[in-house]
Amino acid sequence: MHFLGIDWVGVNAENGRKLLLSLIFIAVIVGGGIGLRALVGLVLNRTDHSTLQTKFWTRQGISLLAAVLLVLGLLSIWFNDPARLATAFGLMSAGLAFALQQVVTSVAGYFVILRGSTFTVGDRITMGGVRGDVLRLGFIQTTIMEMGQPPAVQGSSPAMWVRSRQFTGRIVTVSNAQIFSEPVFNYTRDFPFIWEEMSIPITYEADRAKVEAIMLAAAKRHALDTNAMTAEAKTNLQDRFGVEPIDLEPRVFFRITDNWLELTVRFILGTHQIRGAKDAMSREMLVGLDAAGIGIASATYDIVGLPPVELAGRRRAGRTPAGQASDAAE
Repeated sequence: MHFLGIDWVGVNAENGRKLLLSLIFIAVIVGGGIGLRALVGLVLNRTDHSTLQTKFWTRQGISLLAAVLLVLGLLSIWFNDPARLATAFGLMSAGLAFALQQVVTSVAGYFVILRGSTFTVGDRITMGGVRGDVLRLGFIQTTIMEMGQPPAVQGSSPAMWVRSRQFTGRIVTVSNAQIFSEPVFNYTRDFPFIWEEMSIPITYEADRAKVEAIMLAAAKRHALDTNAMTAEAKTNLQDRFGVEPIDLEPRVFFRITDNWLELTVRFILGTHQIRGAKDAMSREMLVGLDAAGIGIASATYDIVGLPPVELAGRRRAGRTPAGQASDAAE
């Protein structure tokens, strides 16, 4: 195109027609995707049995379909010659691999998460140093509702002010590329339960059988009822991990130390029930220990005796430092 005395490279009627057609195509795909997501969301909201995962993956499928159609359509509009398409694709791939390494890795991580069933929306995970529930899974980032640190990881970074598995109120975005460099811990994907432990130190003179009974009673009352656990969950646990059903029952373990006897009760809970159940168990155990007259051992010292103390006789009145003679000599 010749304009203002200059031959403008690439500006011609054919490219103008393709540009206009591309804008119309993008508008149709984007508008159709928004309308379809709104329609599907309306239908799912009227369905009582639809879950959060169903709504999310339906919207995610529509977004993926729209993205694929958009890419194929634009490539078909601009590169009708296969030779030109191959050349352009090669140059574009080389440029993207160099300039957008993290973005490309994050997109690859997104498909690995989907293909490997690493996690989904609603799962409680630890990823990239962030612990919490997955709110959104995007092509590049995963959005997590952050939770506090349990005692076992309270020294980890970043520091938390919530000292248990409850939400802090912060929403954190983590790059999907993290799955290639760090492990992802999933608390709910394959088995939506978690084993927990509570320990009580007592003196060796205390009634350890009574303490064990108190701890077992509290665990059986507030921990997960293994009889109510679905047969499917038990079967899946046994088939995939080889855990026998007997290990699901609460049990107390003893550990001998040089200061006290430590009793630890091990039990199983739902992932989102931990803090409430442990609070109720702690209150019940304290009541039981108080009723039995059993105290909790601590790092203190008992004074069992004192050496005899002798007091020196008082110096007589009127004595001066110059008087060196003893009373016997007077």
